[in-house]
Amino acid sequence: MGALWIAHVTVTDDEAYGKYAALATEAIAAHGGHFIARGGRFVQLEGQARPRNVVARFPSVEAAENCYNSPEYQRALSHARDASERELMVIETCED
Repeated sequence: MGALWIAHVTVTDDEAYGKYAALATEAIAAHGGHFIARGGRFVQLEGQARPRNVVARFPSVEAAENCYNSPEYQRALSHARDASERELMVIETCED
């Protein structure tokens, strides 16, 4: 089964977060992920809104987890930790 990597983000340091985004893009692609939504227009119907929302599709939950835990993504994440407030989840899809 496929998986979606869903991030809800408030960026607090544009420069540092830009470094994260560039490195994360490479790490996600290297693990079979590709973006299907990245900071586009959204409508918040419930819960806390975050101005940046990102969705990437992966071949599986395991592929997404492997990406997150990879040295490449962890290096990217080091730029995001103090440059954003975020929630991140991976959810298995109903179809491949």
